[in-house]
Amino acid sequence: MTVTTTTLNLPIIDISSPDRVSTANSIRQACVEYGFFYLVNHGVEEDFMKQAFEESAKFFSLPIEHKIKLNRKEYRGYTPLYAEKLDPSSLSKGDPKESYYIGSLEDATSASLNQWPSEELVPNWRPTMESLFWRILSAGKKLLSLIALSLNLDEDFFSKKPEAFLRLLRYSGELGSCAASAHSDYGLVTLLITNGVPGLQICKEKLKQPQVWEDVSHVEGGIIVNIGDMMERWTNCVYQSTLHRVVPTGKERYSVAFYMDPPTDCVVECFESCCSESSPPRFPPIRSGDYFSERFKLIYGSERDLKWSNESKN
Repeated sequence: MTVTTTTLNLPIIDISSPDRVSTANSIRQACVEYGFFYLVNHGVEEDFMKQAFEESAKFFSLPIEHKIKLNRKEYRGYTPLYAEKLDPSSLSKGDPKESYYIGSLEDATSASLNQWPSEELVPNWRPTMESLFWRILSAGKKLLSLIALSLNLDEDFFSKKPEAFLRLLRYSGELGSCAASAHSDYGLVTLLITNGVPGLQICKEKLKQPQVWEDVSHVEGGIIVNIGDMMERWTNCVYQSTLHRVVPTGKERYSVAFYMDPPTDCVVECFESCCSESSPPRFPPIRSGDYFSERFKLIYGSERDLKWSNESKN
């Protein structure tokens, strides 16, 4: 059973503030209370966001025979409609969305695995998406340093060598089922940019019944940030990974998700600042690559196409 209430007023974090300690404290409060917040003054210009959405729409409007040639390999490339079902308990045939993954450009080996559509079909597509990757990565690293500060860690703890993936999404808008079924993200943090079409909802108390879903409004020029399951695990559930979904509105919806995670050989173990005798660690240590392999099997059913599968064997 679910109940939908009014629009939720999430905290707004100004990442450009010179008072880093105060900003880190505000982030901590947002992560504890909501697991979601808005990021403003982040350096990704609003005009460029609009340009990126225009280029994204050009790709998704291509005939399926062109898109399917770029079908997902090594967790990079195109994912067609209904190929994913984020909530395994859902009875739907799959989520009515299509997407395109672009892996990290920081590492030459990773970058070489990326697939790109023909310049003849979408001439400005690749340079636009590469620029989008670097701009969001810059904002994301600033955010990760502040999150580290909020946990009394060295500021470069998360941002030294994060694994970053850019994902373009198009939701068809068809009514009748969730555009993205209820889920929480698996990694550290996700930075989300939307084109302003509503639909995103969060459930702050994911274990409580009935579930209460609240609408997340669009903040012009803002980036929506949410904490992932790995960060929740690392912080012993001090920071919460919040259940969220996208409900259909009858309108086509575009978004850009930017996932930031630790390297595959990183051991995720409860931070000392997040446990005590009265609150011992809830989870055993686990290698990041092993963790992701387990989690992505739930969506894709095998390890053949997981972004971590090949790397975790090295």
